[in-house]
Parts: sequence; structure tokens; C-alpha cells
Amino acid sequence: MNKEERLKQLTQMQYYVTQQQGTEPPFQNEYDRHFEEGIYVDIVSGKPLFSSFDKFDSGCGWPSFAKPIEAEEVTEHFDASHGMRRVEVRSKTADSHLGHVFPDGPRELGGLRYCINSAALRFVPKDQLEEEGYGEYLQLFEK
Repeated sequence: MNKEERLKQLTQMQYYVTQQQGTEPPFQNEYDRHFEEGIYVDIVSGKPLFSSFDKFDSGCGWPSFAKPIEAEEVTEHFDASHGMRRVEVRSKTADSHLGHVFPDGPRELGGLRYCINSAALRFVPKDQLEEEGYGEYLQLFEK
């Protein structure tokens, strides 16, 4: 399925966030308080972005991650919108707006907080990684 076909399958909120640089309401989104083991992939491309292993509760109302799974799949861009100076994060493959990264994350996790819109993500549970084609990421959960 090409990008245009995938875009047609998005909900209004998913399209607004990923394609129009929108932001979903805080504390009223699917993954803010979600801590099941698995990975979060780009809702448009399906590329792996973040792991539950790197997820933490920042109290900001959106899912927060210490780092991406594959650093090269998350790009950073200066954002001066809304009278603020921030760093926007986008997915490289689909060029989806994901959210922003801030330098106020837990020091023990590297000090970054990737504040990501749930609408930009699809969660793949650990026990479904293999069947959905993400088997290589099972290693993240081995102890």
C-alpha cells in the first residue's frame, strides 16, 4: 500500500496530527497512560519509532520516550510556531509530524523527553511483534 492509500485510512485526528502538524488534547489520547510491553510505529509508514522500554510517565499528558528505537528514523527540525522555540520531531520515511523533543527528561535515561502524539503512533504488543513483521525488535525485551 502506498502513502496516499495509507493516508486515506487515517482518522481525522491522525491526519490532523501527522499531516497538518496538529496536537491532540493532553490526557485524552490513547497512549499517555499505556505501559504494555511492545513498540510504537509510525501510523503512516509502519516504521518502528519508540519502545515501551524507553517510555516513561512525564505527567505532560502525552506519551513520553527517552529515545527513539532507530535514531535515523526520527528527524529534528526547529519550530518557532505558537510563539515558542522548540524542536519538532518527524518520522523520516513518511515525514509525519510526531511531536517535539525537550531537554527535560529523566537524567538517568539521557535527559531527553520525546513528547509524542498518540495519533501519530500505532502500538504493536510484544507478543505480536513476530507475526506483524517486527520480530527483530523482540531482542529489546530480553533480560
